[in-house]
Parts: sequence; C-alpha cells; structure tokens
Amino acid sequence: MKKYGKFGALIAVVVGTLAWLATTGMNETKTYYKTISELGQMGDQAYGKRLRVGGDVESGSIQRTGSQVRFVLVQDKLKLKVAYTGTDPLPDTFRDGAQALADGKLDKDGVFRAAKIQAKCASKYEAKPGQLPSGQAAPNINNGKSSI
Repeated sequence: MKKYGKFGALIAVVVGTLAWLATTGMNETKTYYKTISELGQMGDQAYGKRLRVGGDVESGSIQRTGSQVRFVLVQDKLKLKVAYTGTDPLPDTFRDGAQALADGKLDKDGVFRAAKIQAKCASKYEAKPGQLPSGQAAPNINNGKSSI
C-alpha cells in the first residue's frame, strides 16, 4: 500500500505543478485592449500592466533614434506618446495616418513603452461604404442556394 501512496503523491505533485505553470503563463500573457481615454481613466492602475492601445499615428510624429522609434497615437483628439523598442521590424503599413496597435506598458513618465506594433493601412484598399467598383453588381449573399 505504501508503494501506491508514494505513486499517488508523485502524480499529485506533477499535476499540481502543471496547473500552477499553466495559470502563471496565462496571467503573464494576458493583455487588455484599452482606448486612449480608458487608459487615462485608469489612473495609477495603468502603470506596469501589460496593455494594448490603439489609435491613428499622428502625421509628422514618427522619429527614429537608433533602435528606438517614437511616435504619437491620436484617438478622438486625445494623444499618447509611444516609444517602440521591440526586436521585430515595424510593419510596412506603419506610416503617418495609419491605424496602429501598440502592445506594452505605460511608464510613470506618461510614455507608453511598446514591445510590439501592429499597423493597418488607413482604408487605402477598401471601397467607400455604399460604393462598388465601376461595373460591379452587389453580391447576393442571402439567396438560399448552395454553390456546391
């Protein structure tokens, strides 16, 4: 019976360790999306937390200094200074006026320190709402027929 007791204790320790590692890993990779106004409303709670903040890159604000890129995100007339020091190169679509998503932490000096940047081109390739390219009819997606 002692043999089974030791084996059961070993299994419990292994399962407990795996559960602890899983929850710790999930907590470290958890990232919350916030707007610039929500970030301002968080007050001191925003410092040191891993967050994602989105907005438009302000025209003329991109400055490259060595391996660091500084720029300003704008959203509803609110501005946030961002300093990117990640190892990945910036996306090709990252330029003035582009929509960007910064993943990082807010410092006490008010600068958002980003480790990752995602960028989307500002509607360059999309048709305007209610407008289709010339000579193209609107697709009928609800005709009830299967194409197979």
